[in-house]
Amino acid sequence: MTSPRVSGLLLHPTSLPGRYGIGDLGVEAHRFLDFLEQAGQRVWQVLPLGPTGYGDSPYQCFSAMAGNPLLVSPERLVQDGWLEQRDLEPLAALPVGTSDFDQVIAPRRDLLVRAFARFDAQAMTAQREALDAFCAEHAWWLDDFSLFMALKEAHGMRAWTSWPGPLRDRAPGALEDARRQHAAACRRHQFVQWQFFAHWRALRDAAAAREITLMGDMPIFVAHDSADVWAHRDQFDLRADGAPRVVAGVPPDYFSATGQLWGNPLYRWDRMKADDFSWWIGRMRMTLALVDQIRLDHFRGFVAYWEVPGDATTAASGVWQRGPGGDLLAAVSAALGPLPIVAENLGFITPDVEDLRTRHGLPGMAILQFAFGTDPQAPDFLPHNFTRDRVAYTGTHDNDTMIGWARGGAGESARSPDDVARERRYAEAYLDASGDDLAWAAIRGVLASVADTAIIPVQDVLGLGSDARMNVPGRASGNWRWRLQPGALKGPHASGLRRLADLYGRLPPSRQTFAVASRTEAAPAST
Repeated sequence: MTSPRVSGLLLHPTSLPGRYGIGDLGVEAHRFLDFLEQAGQRVWQVLPLGPTGYGDSPYQCFSAMAGNPLLVSPERLVQDGWLEQRDLEPLAALPVGTSDFDQVIAPRRDLLVRAFARFDAQAMTAQREALDAFCAEHAWWLDDFSLFMALKEAHGMRAWTSWPGPLRDRAPGALEDARRQHAAACRRHQFVQWQFFAHWRALRDAAAAREITLMGDMPIFVAHDSADVWAHRDQFDLRADGAPRVVAGVPPDYFSATGQLWGNPLYRWDRMKADDFSWWIGRMRMTLALVDQIRLDHFRGFVAYWEVPGDATTAASGVWQRGPGGDLLAAVSAALGPLPIVAENLGFITPDVEDLRTRHGLPGMAILQFAFGTDPQAPDFLPHNFTRDRVAYTGTHDNDTMIGWARGGAGESARSPDDVARERRYAEAYLDASGDDLAWAAIRGVLASVADTAIIPVQDVLGLGSDARMNVPGRASGNWRWRLQPGALKGPHASGLRRLADLYGRLPPSRQTFAVASRTEAAPAST
């Protein structure tokens, strides 16, 4: 984990500004690292980095191992000679205010097709060998993923359960024929992954040079329409035709009055254990090749998970089932060493969940917005009740912004107007602030807390309202669209964050200025 007492910002790369329709791993990502360094922030937290599928959600990806092609930097493709500057001109007309996936996916895909065609025609021997080496290193997942994506394209992007039976069921002869027929498309997908990992590696190296830690995010479950499920059907609880017998979700909670029906297939934990959790070990290894820390989403699902019938329309009809418990974490730790994991321990948390977390030395989470409601766990989220082994937030990607929350929120159906007014009064009294000042008062409260790590969504740094919310849990569309506007983060934001990080001991001692100077001024004169 990071050294004690650090702070950082939460911003997914798709939310970065830029000219090409969606944030990516290019120049704006490196500029954001510059801002983090200026602001004294030592952690950049992102959401899952995989290729998004249903609803454009980073929590519903076509692969748990692959990177999102939309994050490949067009500018770097030009720099590396795989595109010409004029190739980017069609992207300049795309929206800059939001990540409009419907408008972005096709032109960005066409750009990558063009880049691969130039590589295929012009690459030097050393460049082809570099791609071959990448493919050989990652063949254990990349071969299945590239074929899966090629077949999805050949079948109009339909789910794999709708493909012809031999392909759906991975008949060896059908797979061999498909690899021959779609060899060029498979090679293109491998090229795109090679580029993604190269662009990400450059960003990670730049972060390390600034002593900035990258915190990633790993959903506990994977999408049904994914290369993982198609290639490892025996590891998931499926019917004979590949459809999920049961699916994942959570019961009613403070995010949704009817629970959340995620729809992900559930694991056959018995079979995974018999296989020494090899798929999970590989997944964890791939994620740690990208980031320094992992926020493990829905950690309580390793102790018990909410099982919902596959044909249910809400999550209310689910039942609790036992998860793998410490067996999984023990197997992964034995293979990879100490795990730099943050356990997302929100929702209905039982003592055995906390016992598993603490036995493995994993910090949990604390969300300031949850502190002012009537849930029995609400007092745990008040900063004066935090413990050091917490990553403290004003809110996460699933919350409204702090200002939006105070005004009544978007999609917060569980909060009545009376609830909103009461919680806002409590927050204003606790934080000694009101109106638009509440966001920075919340930031101060989180950074001043005893929690070793504090993370702030960029929207709260900017004091934005509900229109800047990233996700409304349970809402099927319209999420993940928010983007940071060019130039929105300014010098006063950086200096304000740095001053708080300095004041509350979240900078290395060698970089502290205000706090050190104040202590020096307060020291008695020597005699």
